[in-house]
Amino acid sequence: MGAKRMACAAAMAGVLAVGAGITAAPASAGGQRPGNLRVATFNSSLNRGVAGGLVADLSGRDDAQAGNVAEVIQRVRPDVLLINEFDYDPAGRALALFQDNYLSVPRNGTRAIRYPYRYAAPSNTGVPSGHDLNNDGTVGGPDDAYGFGLFPGQYGMAVYSAYPIDLARVRTFQTFRWRDMPGALLPDDPATPAPADWYSRQELADVRLSSKSHWDVPIRLPGRTVHLLASHPTPPVFDGPEDRNGRRNHDEIRFWADYISPWRAGYIYDDTGRRGGLRPGAAFVIAGDLNSDPYDGDSLPGAALQLLDHPRVNDRVVPAARAAPPRRDGRAAPTSTTAAIRVSTPPTSPTPAPATCGSTTCCRAGACRSVPPESSGRCRVTRCSGWSATTTRPCRAASPPPTTGWSGSTCGAEVPPAPASVTGAGARQSCFQDFSVARPSGRTSARCGSGCRTGRGYRSRCRTAVPSARR
Repeated sequence: MGAKRMACAAAMAGVLAVGAGITAAPASAGGQRPGNLRVATFNSSLNRGVAGGLVADLSGRDDAQAGNVAEVIQRVRPDVLLINEFDYDPAGRALALFQDNYLSVPRNGTRAIRYPYRYAAPSNTGVPSGHDLNNDGTVGGPDDAYGFGLFPGQYGMAVYSAYPIDLARVRTFQTFRWRDMPGALLPDDPATPAPADWYSRQELADVRLSSKSHWDVPIRLPGRTVHLLASHPTPPVFDGPEDRNGRRNHDEIRFWADYISPWRAGYIYDDTGRRGGLRPGAAFVIAGDLNSDPYDGDSLPGAALQLLDHPRVNDRVVPAARAAPPRRDGRAAPTSTTAAIRVSTPPTSPTPAPATCGSTTCCRAGACRSVPPESSGRCRVTRCSGWSATTTRPCRAASPPPTTGWSGSTCGAEVPPAPASVTGAGARQSCFQDFSVARPSGRTSARCGSGCRTGRGYRSRCRTAVPSARR
């Protein structure tokens, strides 16, 4: 796969909820205030290197990692919990053992927590595709599976709930083909002139969108149903200049943005063949380790914003850490960062001199990345200010852009280097990645994200874009 890149891919964890309030009677698990429902997602890393390994480890009560995970859950006490990276076994033994031997056992002064309802389903991880998906000349191994994994079900998902799960109405999208998404960002082989040709026609007939799966799990609360929309998109790294994982991550996130949009969901089909998305007006919570950050990391620009800026998503409450660890580059880490992936890069030959940025390739996180057209009405990145670019070798950032100009990339039409209003209908199209954003009161928020918007597409907290240096 070539040299691994250092990435700080912050997981967009926590939950994203609809604007309508979600209320419920107090649950036995969470014990929250009446009228509140606590939903949590947790990447537990309860994965093992061999099939059956997790069942073996959970069969006793002395697995330190499982004990630590259970204690965190007992202290947070969610009513509904999605666990990412929990190995799937068809008999559901790991689900039951984790409850009986860990969640039901008090730890270090905590109270036991009991979830009477549980759900798990097959994952694409480790399922052989029969194709050479990484184009290394051989077929087989974890990188040629439908989702990276050593065996079927590795890095799976699990749901624990204090409220009944409507199993008859659960929808799974494990086998949805990537090519069936309109405008899919299919990866391109940079060694050929043909577009979007990393996968052959025969491979595209089989390649699945979900690296694990996408689930719509209805939770029956007193008087209403809330849909838990669960997934774990692939990290946008561990690939090459074709950026197949970055593009897949973008489209796995986009799947939910389309699913909750009745006007865009007609192409979607589940594993039973039923078509369409979420019923209009239905309450939902989007949960999972989405491996994307609106400000940092290695995902495609705007990937996380497909949900954060969605009109049906309520992102007013963002989980925050009391003290985030410092970044390696000296910048302050966002308190909403919940994970970091750091991969050491082996010694290489001297880094080539920075080159002028190409029209469709940028240097990000130490390697060249394609910058594709963004979907859902977003604009195409046509120039990347302040970055070097090559096509086949590692690269490094060039001199940063002037502090008097627009920082970030130029999208669509050229944007003048002077401050410009971005409010109101008909405002000029521009990128706002790494911009400082002045509020009408004169206060300045840190950053409002990355991506492209026009006119009313800007959120209320991003009224006026002002020049800033790259940070």
